Amino acid sequence: MTNEWHGHTFAVCAYKDSPYLEECLKSLESQTLKTRVIVCTSTPSDYIKDLADKYGLPYFVRDGKSDIGADWNFAYDSAHTKYVTIAHQDDIYLPDYAENLKKETDKSEDQGRPPIFYFTDYLAYKDGTPVRDVNSRIRRFLRFPLKVKSWSGSKFIKRRFLSMGNPICCPTVTYNKEMTGENLFTSRYKFNIDWDTFLKLSSYPGRFLYFDKVQVYYRVHPGATSAEFIRDSKRAGEDTIMFAKFWPMPIAKFIMIFYKASYKTYGRL
Repeated sequence: MTNEWHGHTFAVCAYKDSPYLEECLKSLESQTLKTRVIVCTSTPSDYIKDLADKYGLPYFVRDGKSDIGADWNFAYDSAHTKYVTIAHQDDIYLPDYAENLKKETDKSEDQGRPPIFYFTDYLAYKDGTPVRDVNSRIRRFLRFPLKVKSWSGSKFIKRRFLSMGNPICCPTVTYNKEMTGENLFTSRYKFNIDWDTFLKLSSYPGRFLYFDKVQVYYRVHPGATSAEFIRDSKRAGEDTIMFAKFWPMPIAKFIMIFYKASYKTYGRL
């Protein structure tokens, strides 16, 4: 394998002036398999542009008010490769992320079972330390069905896989644009834009390709969007609506009693 791959892009969504953006960019520049990296923002600033220039990265600015769906679509559409990872500015990608992505997707395609998207295990990153917290433990347990590769293309299994909560950490996901098409993020939700998108994609032919190895450190901090949604109760409202897409409302509300335990990840912030 050469040390360059031109079929993949890390599209970094930069928002305001995150103190963690450079650490994210460093992790992408340190990949053992070099792929394309671009920086996209709807909140342009000298800080973001200077970091993009420092690492010699293309810098794209979206006009209009910041909106998670529009921002993710802009980053997704700005990547002109078959595979694209919407990289979150606060997170750290381990050095072999791109290398394992290529190995696993090549293997899947050679089997005649192209993936809709690829995703991996992760650890929470708190105060500079990767940890297996409550949230990541629950999600890892929920991902068990897709460790059985023969199930990963079943529409029934893909939908059931999502029915007990969102088991996928969205920064770990790489989309196959040949399968997912343009204007991918059409969900009206904010916190659950990813879960709702995965549900949409569960009806597409193809695999949810899971690599059961930690490849991303997901940073948990008070300024994170996840923490903000929990503080103002928006997450609970959206989670209840999502569960109701799979279950009658009384069952959805019952599941929520237990699902809220995962919020403890952010409750200590």
